[in-house]
Amino acid sequence: MWRSRPLASQILLAVLGILLASVSAGALLYGKLTGQTLDTQYGQRALGIATTVAQMPMIREALLRDDPDHSIQAMAEQVRRSTDAAYVVVTDRSGLRYSHPNSLLIGQRIEEPVAALDGRGHLGIDNGSLGRSANGRAPLFGSDGTVVGQVSVGILEEQVSSELANEILWVILYSAAALALGVGASWLLAHRIKKATFGLEVSEIVSLLQEREAMLHGIREGVLGVDTDGRVEVINDEARRLLGISTTARGRQLGELLPPGRLHDLLGGPGDCRDEVVLTDEFLLVVNRMPVILSGRDVGSVITLRDRTEMEGLVRELHAVTGLTTALRAQEHEFNNRLHVLSGLLGLGEPDEAARYLAEISHDSTAQAGDLRARISPPELAALLLAKVTIAAERGVRLTVSPDSHLDLPPVATSSLLSVLGNLIDNAVEAVSGGPEPRVVGVQLSDAGTELRMVVTDTGPGIPDEALRQIFVDGYSTKSARGGMRRGLGLALVHRLVHQAGGSIKVAPGPGACFDVRIPTAGPSAPAERSELEQVR
Repeated sequence: MWRSRPLASQILLAVLGILLASVSAGALLYGKLTGQTLDTQYGQRALGIATTVAQMPMIREALLRDDPDHSIQAMAEQVRRSTDAAYVVVTDRSGLRYSHPNSLLIGQRIEEPVAALDGRGHLGIDNGSLGRSANGRAPLFGSDGTVVGQVSVGILEEQVSSELANEILWVILYSAAALALGVGASWLLAHRIKKATFGLEVSEIVSLLQEREAMLHGIREGVLGVDTDGRVEVINDEARRLLGISTTARGRQLGELLPPGRLHDLLGGPGDCRDEVVLTDEFLLVVNRMPVILSGRDVGSVITLRDRTEMEGLVRELHAVTGLTTALRAQEHEFNNRLHVLSGLLGLGEPDEAARYLAEISHDSTAQAGDLRARISPPELAALLLAKVTIAAERGVRLTVSPDSHLDLPPVATSSLLSVLGNLIDNAVEAVSGGPEPRVVGVQLSDAGTELRMVVTDTGPGIPDEALRQIFVDGYSTKSARGGMRRGLGLALVHRLVHQAGGSIKVAPGPGACFDVRIPTAGPSAPAERSELEQVR
């Protein structure tokens, strides 16, 4: 029943219960302490009256003469009426009364022993014949300093209770005001909480939190929530995987979780970004950063990360297959032309000329393949060069491999070399295709000395000086997207693979670009198995 109540009523009842218990306990404690204080105060008052009476010379002289004219009773009654005391009783050392409000008790001894014989005053609560009272007893000294009697003064508890009742009335009024103020404050608090939670009840908030956690960690996109100070407030498991975060990220700055670089700048930068491509050591990510505005106030931003590594690799492989298909179609046309030539020569009765022509074209096609295979040890690299020669020729570009090129089995993974060389050749062919003659791309490979060297040149317009620092940045490109394939990734991938292998890459500005890659043969090598990133060529 408690959980089914609205949040406002739960807060109101809880605060009201706490206040009621606190105020009640405080009122009881205050009443008890006030009662004890009043008892002490009235006891001190009674003791003061008793001391004053004991110091009256007429009282002392009358007591020493056994009060023959009963003057002690008259003086005691006068003091009692003037001080509003319940009684003023004067006794001798033996406890014989010389005064009492009840005249029948005069001449009788008190039931309790005489307490002031020790020469000191005493306080206490007396349950005497007149009722419960606050009592003070003072010694009555003779002329020689000895105790000759005692003066006992009492103030009835009714007076104490009456004053306590007046104090309790104020306590009750204060408690009622505190309860009223607490009820009002709890109502305002419940109203503010209700407004802050958009009118949702506790059960609804719990349900939304469960749904948020299930959705946040169930989707295949990385999601981060960052506040205005750059601290991570929300992060799901996919974002941890894509960013390589294994430690606790919530509440920490993005700068502490990510190394310096373009990814760090995009995630922690101002404003928003849409579909920005970032190449990490393991993934190709598409980053979106959107600011969050609530009630016109900037409260942070939401960042989404999409893993496009596999898809981008498939798109690029499809593009490569399309290029090979186009090259094969061009070769088919060339082969048809050659078959027509052979058919014509045989039709003209020139078999010797046909045999010579056939030997010539066979030698040209196999000679190049044999030459590359003899000088380039990795067969995959030689096959790549042959395929690129065919594709370049189909686009009107002449791709040449320098005669002095030579490459034994390198210590660097062949897949990394294929990615680096393939991307550089593709960029060079695309730079010169469709341009003015001559359209030539040159490749030089060598592994002499202590380093492996790959040089790719072209006769295109080259790279402007102002772009030399940006060409290796993820997503930077001067060309438009082609066939769904993202631009600005090839050179970024080349740069990462070369640096992972411990090498360097130099670029010479135009006209005619020149990429010079050097990888030490004794340095760190790339992984032997082909990673997903290396497929994004």
